Amino acid sequence: MKYYVVWKGNTPGVYESWEECQKQIAGFPQAVYKSFKDKALAHKAFSEGWEYYIGFDERKLNFKPEDRARVGDPIADSLSVDAACSGNPGILEYRGVFTGSGRELFRQGPFPEGTVNIGEFLALVHGLAYLKKKNRKVPVYTDSRTAISWVKNKKVKTKLERTPKNEKLFQLVDRALYWLHNNTYANPIIKWETEYWGEIPADFGRK
Repeated sequence: MKYYVVWKGNTPGVYESWEECQKQIAGFPQAVYKSFKDKALAHKAFSEGWEYYIGFDERKLNFKPEDRARVGDPIADSLSVDAACSGNPGILEYRGVFTGSGRELFRQGPFPEGTVNIGEFLALVHGLAYLKKKNRKVPVYTDSRTAISWVKNKKVKTKLERTPKNEKLFQLVDRALYWLHNNTYANPIIKWETEYWGEIPADFGRK
């Protein structure tokens, strides 16, 4: 069982199902929420505030100091991107948030048919384009090695067939590839260390 903490939503609180959590964040601009496996920790997180728990994972409670020192901490002044897919393929959406605060900077979807890999690729390119437009050279975090590879190689390797149902999504893929072939960027792309840092701040909290 999971517990969903909604810090910023229609009615902030701790909820015991994704459906109830979804009611609190639907239509709420820049909602802030996160799932926890432990009920007591969820209530503690709600009372202490999201600033201490975005990017937090219960597993980190068992890490030794030397483990954390070796990996270091994520850079707060950065962009984090992620995607969520209900099924694979399935309904897809992606977003980018400011790592330090979890504030949402962009979101796309839902698209009726997509894959996690495509969503994370689009999120990463969208993030790079967003930062270039803002003339910001801060790092971009993603937890997807596949997305990093596709961006660096400027090539998408997906088994999803292009159909009328997902045509709009593939048009975004075409635009992303065109952008990569016609633009440069100075932003470091960094793999998010989920094992040590918990879920990436752009995570949709549905795991």
